[in-house]
Amino acid sequence: MTMINPQNPLIIQSDRTLLLEVANPLFAEVRDAISPFADLLKSPEYIHTYRITPLSLWNAASTGMGEGEILGILEKYAKYGVPEMIRKEIEDTVRRFGLLQLISDEGRLYLVTEDPLLLKEIWGYRSVRKLFPNPPDESFRKVEIPLGMRGAVKLELIKLGFPVQDLAGYTEGAPLEIRLRKTTRGGRPFSLRDYQSEAVEAFHAQGSAYGGSGVLVLPCGAGKTIVGLGVMEKVKMETLILTTNGTSVKQWVRELLDKTSLTEEKIGEYTGEKKEIRPVTVATYQILTYRPDKEKEEYPHLELFNQRNWGLIIYDEVHLLPAPVFRITADIQAKRRLGLTATLVREDGREEDVFSLIGSKKADVPWKDLEDEGWIAEASCIEIRVPMPTDVRENYVVAGAREKYRIAAENPEKLAVLDHLLKRHREDQVLVIGQYIRQLEEIATRYNAPLITGKTTQWEREKLYEDFRTGKIRLIVVSKVANFAIDLPDANVAIQVSGTYGSRQEEAQRLGRILRPKERENKAYFYTLVTRDSRDQEFAMNRQLFLVEQGYSYEIWEAQEMDRLLYGEGVLERKKASGR
Repeated sequence: MTMINPQNPLIIQSDRTLLLEVANPLFAEVRDAISPFADLLKSPEYIHTYRITPLSLWNAASTGMGEGEILGILEKYAKYGVPEMIRKEIEDTVRRFGLLQLISDEGRLYLVTEDPLLLKEIWGYRSVRKLFPNPPDESFRKVEIPLGMRGAVKLELIKLGFPVQDLAGYTEGAPLEIRLRKTTRGGRPFSLRDYQSEAVEAFHAQGSAYGGSGVLVLPCGAGKTIVGLGVMEKVKMETLILTTNGTSVKQWVRELLDKTSLTEEKIGEYTGEKKEIRPVTVATYQILTYRPDKEKEEYPHLELFNQRNWGLIIYDEVHLLPAPVFRITADIQAKRRLGLTATLVREDGREEDVFSLIGSKKADVPWKDLEDEGWIAEASCIEIRVPMPTDVRENYVVAGAREKYRIAAENPEKLAVLDHLLKRHREDQVLVIGQYIRQLEEIATRYNAPLITGKTTQWEREKLYEDFRTGKIRLIVVSKVANFAIDLPDANVAIQVSGTYGSRQEEAQRLGRILRPKERENKAYFYTLVTRDSRDQEFAMNRQLFLVEQGYSYEIWEAQEMDRLLYGEGVLERKKASGR
């Protein structure tokens, strides 16, 4: 008989979703209890939705959480009990983790199990057998793995539904003395925030079998770089940092010099412009995936992984990790690995690869929690729907699907709306962000504003960013290069004129450009200009689903209302939406 406790806030459904009532006094307690084994899908005002998946359960199991503990939490907080089917799935899924283990013995690697029938089962797969030079021992409890196949074996087995518990440990890299400063070089007091310290400890796990590799999920603006520095202080070994672009490289170097004891001689930049290899080396994914001959699978700069005895490799924006770097990461499983990201959503669906090759999720800090505590700016998210002129509509209706989106995204009527917004925010620090260079060039010319694209040199970018930081310029027009690692803490307005189809990942990154805490009013404004009744509007719905899932309510305005908004004529009638 199902026990019903109406005071409890958690509803467990047979499709593996969990519904959590926000207004319940137990909300925060339950949220913290279920987060290690359930993924947050949506977090609007009243009901937060989580889902239990094999990967979420294996993430929990990899930190030492057993099926008994998980079921105990669900039983304690469930309003209508735990469905029997869910109970069985959790038991079966969690027990799979650890049935196969990777261990090291006298310099050799072995896949071991207490269940010989299990090893016989996976040995029946040709894709598994080809990874091993020799068959298992006679008891079918142990088979040797070539040292370089540690990652490949984990990848193949998780695809078959058999996650491997990797207990083989890590090689000790070259030691590096590094400590965090109590006062930055700029003279400001410095220490890790509580959630940053907790993330560092979750990764390190006191050096136990559960520490040393994994992914930390923190919102944009929450200080992922600072968390990386905290991990480096814990590990105290030579470190290779991989990140998205040259701007991010410069940002890491600035933070290392400002907030740690490292000197310039200890830090190297490895980019298209410089090839410095030092105890701490910061490189771009782009240089690592450079191929002189596009017809050949040769990546000369991947040798960087072997240039020094690295003790830690940090993957910044791990959700963007390119396939060639995945491959080399599979070969270096003996190194400690830290992934940093604002979202584990990958557009290519390779979340299982991140789990197997980088490690399990060790911490996931909710966006809205940090906003409520003032660690990131309070964001107002607004979609403005713009009508399409008749002549543009005539071209739109006869165009193909892909061209339809571009025509709608480049709607010239968006410029009039942009006029109003820039007038309203003329005293603010504004980023205009878009997808199409022709559109951005027109905007930059219209407002006599600098334009930054992929063709802008690193020196020019740094100069413009510095002018923006100091207030010399208040408006920058940027292409997709602004999606990642721009350190502009004073930017408080972002106007998105076009985006990459339905990319929620991109929406997260663009919102993140303006979420750094502000010294004055801690508010930020994120506008998206969308052509009404078009492919542009359809894709915007998917992108902005991310905002709803993170707990941001957003407003929908009509372009015709902009005059009243700007000049305060009457009460603006707005359509409010917390989801669609």
